[in-house]
Amino acid sequence: MSLRTLQDATVVICGASSGIGRATARAFARRGANVVVAARRGDMLEDVVRECREAGGDGLAVPADVTDPGSIRHLVDAAIDAFGGIDVWINNAGIGAVGWFEEVPLAAHRRVLETNLMGALHGAHAVIPHFIDRGRGVLINTASVGSWTAPPLAASYTAAKFGLRGLTEALRQDMRRFPDIHVAAVYPYFVDTPGLAHFGNYTRRSLNVAGPMQRPETVAGVMVDVALRPRGTASVGLMPVLGRIAYALAPDLLGGAMFQGVRFALSRAEPGRNDPGNLFGPPPDRLKAGGGARRGLGSVPSWAVAGAAGLAALAVAGRARRH
Repeated sequence: MSLRTLQDATVVICGASSGIGRATARAFARRGANVVVAARRGDMLEDVVRECREAGGDGLAVPADVTDPGSIRHLVDAAIDAFGGIDVWINNAGIGAVGWFEEVPLAAHRRVLETNLMGALHGAHAVIPHFIDRGRGVLINTASVGSWTAPPLAASYTAAKFGLRGLTEALRQDMRRFPDIHVAAVYPYFVDTPGLAHFGNYTRRSLNVAGPMQRPETVAGVMVDVALRPRGTASVGLMPVLGRIAYALAPDLLGGAMFQGVRFALSRAEPGRNDPGNLFGPPPDRLKAGGGARRGLGSVPSWAVAGAAGLAALAVAGRARRH
């Protein structure tokens, strides 16, 4: 049984203080949902709750850290106490560590895996028993084009997103026992969020991630659609699909293009910071949904992965000629 409407439905969003999570909270609130928002910073969450109420829904702020299973169990209890049950759960918290693998501290790699992969597992493990008790529910994981492709400078992020795709598929198979419990993954391309500027940066270069990029509101729209029309995989736009095809048909070609693009961009980048960013604590500044990235080409690593469309076309054409 799918949700026919989101009016008075209860939606929990982990990683909701900015970026995709914040835009998604507003999108569900505009449909009349009760939105429970969670992140490490309580003050930011109160801003999101206010936006949800202004948009026409209700809201509740619950500070939580997805790396702490007890914190996530408390989030489940708080949502149930406030609104009687949970209809949709979104695992959206995500961080990153940018740098050549051996130059990124092991603690930073571990933190990315703990947040992006184990955080989603903690969320699923906390809410699925509640879904089973109710006999229904929708679990959505925010995956990435990086769940299919492996760009340079992002070893732990890629490992976590590949793992998240596997976790999603495994949960889908487990939940076949319950036809009204749905598990899905949403696959965006590069999204213009404040989080990009706060990733751990171990390149000693200033990384200006520019277009082509997607707006967080676009991803939020897909989240709402998946909640209403559940399916296992939902790509945001065409680029994740092209990247997946290109990597499946010509992984070395795509990998080489990404490597050359990243190395070229690093050689032209200005000196920049070398620090953990928001890996071990929330950023100090006030964040919004969008990141204000420049539009156009020339980014790291968006510029390189954008070549997936051309590479996919070449790979498909070459394969067709061989047959």
